[in-house]
Amino acid sequence: MIRFIIPLVAFLMILVLLYQGLNANPREIPSPLIGKPAPAFTLPQLHEPDKKFSPQDMLGKVWLLNMWASWCVSCKEELPVLLALARQNVVPIYGLDYKDKREDGEAWLASGGNPYVLSVADTEDSIGNDYGVRGVPETYVIDKQGIIRYKQTGAITSQNLKEKILPLVAELQNKK
Repeated sequence: MIRFIIPLVAFLMILVLLYQGLNANPREIPSPLIGKPAPAFTLPQLHEPDKKFSPQDMLGKVWLLNMWASWCVSCKEELPVLLALARQNVVPIYGLDYKDKREDGEAWLASGGNPYVLSVADTEDSIGNDYGVRGVPETYVIDKQGIIRYKQTGAITSQNLKEKILPLVAELQNKK
C-alpha cells in the first residue's frame, strides 16, 4: 500500500508546482534586488554627455528608472504610457538608454517623445548586469532611501501602472 502512496504524493506535488507555474505572470519575475539598495552607477547624460547622473542624486525622492533602447519594439509600445505618466507629474521618470548608440537614442526620443527627466547612456552595458537586465524595457520603482521596491519586466501597461506602480509610488511618497 505504501509503495502506491509515495508515487501518488510525488505526482500530486508535481501537479501543484505545474499549476502554480502556469498561473504565474511572466512579467512579474521576482528580482533578488527587491528590498536592496539600487546598484550604484555614474553615467553620462544622453543629451549632455559632460554631465553625469547617479542614483545617489535621487536620495530623498521616490522615482522610476526605466531601461529602454531605440532598437526595442516593446519600448515603443510602452512609450505612450510613459508619456502620459510624465504629463501627470506624479513621479519622476529617469531613463537608461541600454546598449544603444547615443545618436540613435537621441533620435528616438526626438521622434517619439521624451517622458524622462533625463536619460543616461549605457552604451557599453556597464550596469546592466548589476541590475539583472536580460532585456528591455525594465522599470524599477526606487524609494527615498534608494531601495528598489518593485521591478517591472517588459513594457509598462496602463493596467499595471494603475494597479501596481502608482499605488506603490503613492505609498512610498507618504512614508517618512
